[in-house]
Amino acid sequence: MELKKTVYLVLFLFLFSILSACGENQSNDKNASSKKTTELTISAAASLKDALTDIQKTYEKEHPNVKLRFNFGASGTLQQQISQGAPSDLFFSAAEDKFDVLVKEGMIKKSEGINLVGNDVVLVVPKDSEAKISTFTDLSKSSIKKISIGTPEAVPAGSYAKESFKNMKLWNTLQSKLVYAKDVRQVLSYVETGNVDAGVVYKTDALISKKVQIVASADPKTHSPIVYPVGIIKDTKHKKEAKAFYQYLQKPSTVKTLEDYGFKKTAENKKQFTMG
Repeated sequence: MELKKTVYLVLFLFLFSILSACGENQSNDKNASSKKTTELTISAAASLKDALTDIQKTYEKEHPNVKLRFNFGASGTLQQQISQGAPSDLFFSAAEDKFDVLVKEGMIKKSEGINLVGNDVVLVVPKDSEAKISTFTDLSKSSIKKISIGTPEAVPAGSYAKESFKNMKLWNTLQSKLVYAKDVRQVLSYVETGNVDAGVVYKTDALISKKVQIVASADPKTHSPIVYPVGIIKDTKHKKEAKAFYQYLQKPSTVKTLEDYGFKKTAENKKQFTMG
């Protein structure tokens, strides 16, 4: 009888240990699941790199279960990538027309996009430049050999530069001097290294460089309004997290960070984006 009791006790303890282990594993699995990190991919204009990197630090600290991964580049190139099926959760463009393409294709709902901030187009030269450039008109001087702008078809800053040159009656004169770049940051790099005499970039890009100086700003009347729309990609697999970051970008504190980097607050960042 005592032997049977001992056997039963051993069996009971064995079964109890197995059940306890199963319960602990389930608890660990549940905790691991609750701590699962969601990675959001944001396709963003190259000119937003510094500001968004700053915003990323704050956001990820406040939302430890979310990792932001940025794909920076020319807005036109990013738009084409998304149109062709490249995975992305949000698109932050430097131009309305590139954003409009995705809206028209049904990849972004009009109700889930907004014109968030604006910018200015400026003419920059190397910090130690000896070229006498103080206006856009000076670019037509024979002593000025190379001027860089973004490729107009893909780079919004390049498109604005082309518009301004045309409205200033400089386009025909300057075409032979132009050095095209894949995005606005490459234009900035060309100027910083002295590979060109001057370049046209956004004010925000010029402000973050210690190697260039702004010599002139394009009159806003010479080009289309510069706005930066941001929207949620309709087929995102992380709708809840994408919407949360989209709303975070619209917070006054976040817009203030963008302003600190030279972006302009516009009335539109308080309104729902509508196609123009």
